[in-house]
Amino acid sequence: LEYAPSEIVLSNGAKQSVAQGVIATCGPGDEVIVPAPYWVSYPEMCRLAGAEPVVVTTTADEGFLLTAEKLKSVLNEKSRLLILCTPSNPSGAVYSEAALAAIADVVRSHPRLLVLADEIYEHIIYPPASHFSFAALPGMRERTLTVNGFSKSFAMTGWRLGYLAAPQHFATATAKIQGQTTSGPSSISQEAALAALGLGKFGGEPVAVMKAAFQKRRDYVYERLVAIDGVRLEAPEGAFYVFPDVSGLVGDGCEADGFGPIADADALCEYLLEKAQVALVPGSAFGCPECLRISYAASDETLKEALDRIEAALDSKVYKRGGK
Repeated sequence: LEYAPSEIVLSNGAKQSVAQGVIATCGPGDEVIVPAPYWVSYPEMCRLAGAEPVVVTTTADEGFLLTAEKLKSVLNEKSRLLILCTPSNPSGAVYSEAALAAIADVVRSHPRLLVLADEIYEHIIYPPASHFSFAALPGMRERTLTVNGFSKSFAMTGWRLGYLAAPQHFATATAKIQGQTTSGPSSISQEAALAALGLGKFGGEPVAVMKAAFQKRRDYVYERLVAIDGVRLEAPEGAFYVFPDVSGLVGDGCEADGFGPIADADALCEYLLEKAQVALVPGSAFGCPECLRISYAASDETLKEALDRIEAALDSKVYKRGGK
């Protein structure tokens, strides 16, 4: 993909880039297609723009990936924007080129529909999966606003530098919004980003080493979690999260000693926080109440301690599963 400098808008983090992309393209009466699980801010950004988020649920059996058929089923004359996040926060799911091409076929049949592609985890992908930009598909560059940044791939969280790349009219619109809010991003952060880009293609050796460490941690966390009765999980292909389905651990008959009934994943997270002192994020925040999110962007020692505590808290001696 190639863009002119004027087609790229630097912002104070990719979060600002996403919000401005939504506000620049949507308004009252518009609908925004948001596949679930979604990053927590997407629906609220739509509402800030006056648009209505249309949440389309995907399942673990589908790999938490939106299919062309599901997309087609929710489109109408109000449909204005589709938000795609690959690799995904929270699930770590990665869309293949074939899956994106099928979605692009649907987009072509709806001339008013645009796509916001959030690709902030672009370089954190584990073989054999690979990244493919939606805007690189035939005819999609002019329909796509691509968002990326430095916080994930270059471990620059806190430097607050992201960017949006889009056709000139969309880039100009987002720049006008930013010009009346925050103006430009920090010059210090921009100098740091130049240093990051100087590491080489795909971040060079430092990013390769970081990605290898993440893959090792992913494998460790995955193996520990799937060994727990009641947890369903496929190994994610990107990002640094796992998003297990814990429906086998919650609901009727599930109860923890000294805590009480565990009705849902929210209660499970509260129990693990109180009893194991491990903080997890319930899937309800991401539109999938049967799941929870665990980040493995932590040291090996921290992950081992956390999983030891989770395992102990879910041991059958202290935790009763439904029907058992």
